[in-house]
Amino acid sequence: MAEEQEEKKEEVIEESSEEEVEEQSAEEQNAEAEAVEAEEERKEEVHEVEEDIKEEAEEAEIAEQEAEAEISEEKKKDKSAKPKKEAEQKSDEDEFEAMMRQEEAEKKAEAEAKGKIELMPEPEEEVEEISLIEKKSSKKKKKKEEEFKEVAEESKEPRIYALRTTANREDQVMSFVGSNAARKKLEVYAVLRPHGMRGYIFIEAGSRSDAEQAAFGVPYARGLLPSIIQYPEIDQMIEQVKKEANIQKNDIAEIISGPFKREKCKITRIDKVKEEVVVELLEAAVPIPLTLKMDAVRVIRREGEEDKKE
Repeated sequence: MAEEQEEKKEEVIEESSEEEVEEQSAEEQNAEAEAVEAEEERKEEVHEVEEDIKEEAEEAEIAEQEAEAEISEEKKKDKSAKPKKEAEQKSDEDEFEAMMRQEEAEKKAEAEAKGKIELMPEPEEEVEEISLIEKKSSKKKKKKEEEFKEVAEESKEPRIYALRTTANREDQVMSFVGSNAARKKLEVYAVLRPHGMRGYIFIEAGSRSDAEQAAFGVPYARGLLPSIIQYPEIDQMIEQVKKEANIQKNDIAEIISGPFKREKCKITRIDKVKEEVVVELLEAAVPIPLTLKMDAVRVIRREGEEDKKE
């Protein structure tokens, strides 16, 4: 009996050990399968990231190519416009030279006529007419010389050029143009964008070449307009006209902005340099002085007007 019991115990022990081995092997297989799945998922993620990087690189290359194409087109336009401007300038110079030659010829003819008149005794009225003609011609010459000087002086003054840009990219173009001008040490005096205008900024420079160099290679810049912008055309966009506020001490006013909006107050002090006023609230239990901007209050009535009504 004892031997049978021992044999049964040994069989039970062997069966339990076999079951444990099978369980361990199954767990190991499951762990290996999970590791393989995790490795595959990691590889897929890496592949997706690489594809995203490639797509971004391709988009950046396409954008650079488009920008280069736009810059090349603008250069071609500028090159085609330059000969026309040079031809116009030459034509103006030729006209001026022709006018000067004509005046010289007129002077010579007048001098010859005067010499002939001096040799031949004629009435005094003709001599007076000749002197009047000389005076008129000299006045015309002076006027033309003054106009020529004014044109030369205007050419030395800074000029304003309009730079066409991509819509909603004006601020970026302004920063790039300013950094370009500072880095290249160009004669660019101001770069501005009028409030509310889209697709254009203005460059004040000593010459067109300086403005072109400042805008060369700038992203979202689409080239300068061929014509020069006159200051009266844009002065309304950039100039702020200050109106003096008609505020006096002891005026009764209403606060029109801020946390105390629609509260009535009394003006106790005015600082015109800082454009500020010190007020006291009328409906407050304790009068507390408040410092506000002049444009934050609106005068309701004067102290004298209140006395007259009473």
